[in-house]
Amino acid sequence: MSLADLDPVIHAPKRLAAMGILSGAESATFAYLRDNLELTDSDLSKQMSALEAAGYVKSHKQGRGPGSVTTFVITRQGTKAFRAHRAALMALLAEHPPTA
Repeated sequence: MSLADLDPVIHAPKRLAAMGILSGAESATFAYLRDNLELTDSDLSKQMSALEAAGYVKSHKQGRGPGSVTTFVITRQGTKAFRAHRAALMALLAEHPPTA
């Protein structure tokens, strides 16, 4: 494995954390992700937009206005990409164990 095996869309820490949550859940609301990742609304929106543009997540908005709820789910493509990225990270870490 090499650095080229890492997915630049997923590798950003905030997106990696969001994908980690979504990979282990049926879905997650915007509020849940925001609170657990400790991000602002605008920052989370930016991160999720990047994942959605890559086809890694889908969003569903229910309702309108302040009471609306946005829910995210990981796609098959996202699951595949996340697993590959995780494997690449693990391989890189195994190749370069800490010396201390």
